[in-house]
Amino acid sequence: MLGFINKLRSLKRDDAGAALVEFAFVAPVLILLIMGILDVGHRIYATSILQGSVQKAARDASLDDGASNAGAIDARVKNLMLPVLQPEPISTFDFTRRNYSNFTDVSQPEDFTDTNNDGDCNNGEPYDDLNGNDSWDADRGATGQGNAKDAVLYTVRVTYPRLFPMAGLIGLPQEESIEASTVVRNQPFGEQSARGGIKNCT
Repeated sequence: MLGFINKLRSLKRDDAGAALVEFAFVAPVLILLIMGILDVGHRIYATSILQGSVQKAARDASLDDGASNAGAIDARVKNLMLPVLQPEPISTFDFTRRNYSNFTDVSQPEDFTDTNNDGDCNNGEPYDDLNGNDSWDADRGATGQGNAKDAVLYTVRVTYPRLFPMAGLIGLPQEESIEASTVVRNQPFGEQSARGGIKNCT
């Protein structure tokens, strides 16, 4: 009986394997932290590559043949992103181009005369239809690359799956979206087209 009690006492003092138990508690948190750091780092890196490729693509598109080569220019952006992201259809790319007469017009609404002071273009109020689509718009830009000397807002939005499938555990979406945009002026390969015409809101 005395030998059994001594064995119990020695077992109580024995701390062999304690580190393994402590690591079992810490490991899940540590692994999630490492995955989170890698995920954020990947997003920053992908955004940097996207921003650089968008700026290069926008400069290429500003040349005389930019509008006719838009598909090839967009394809180069995708190819630059392939080492960082998975190819389509796993990753999706959305390309938009809007053109303006000058840089100060970018993302600005079309001018209108607010005769009833309600803040909306309505009831036959006159407006300047700068993008030529026969309706007042909160963004005066026209879709596409535009013409000579136009300022072009080139935007690319990419949606891709996260590096690790663990984002759902902390309530994050399984897909990540990044966006890059830049504004360049088309080369003066001709005369700038006239814009606008006074029309009435409905």
